[in-house]
Amino acid sequence: MDSKIAGYLGLANRARKVVIGDSAIKAIQKKDAKLVLLADDCSLNTQKKVLDKCNFYQVEVVRSMRSIDLAYAIGRAEISFVAICDDGFAKAILNCLK
Repeated sequence: MDSKIAGYLGLANRARKVVIGDSAIKAIQKKDAKLVLLADDCSLNTQKKVLDKCNFYQVEVVRSMRSIDLAYAIGRAEISFVAICDDGFAKAILNCLK
């Protein structure tokens, strides 16, 4: 993972704009989530669940990192996906990926 993306994820996490797990699914359903980062190496069931929710609620999904990198960036145990709930952080991360 790019160090800039990890930095933005860390900042967003400290600003409490990152949600994980069931809270992330709820944020997608409420349309609070602006961007979802999905790990490439998560289970097929998790991938389908997150991708279906994001497609239905029209939330952009990025799949370009491993779960360990995603977890390291926000200081948690290994996780499969996170939702970014801030426009500024979402745009900054997308700009780094382009």
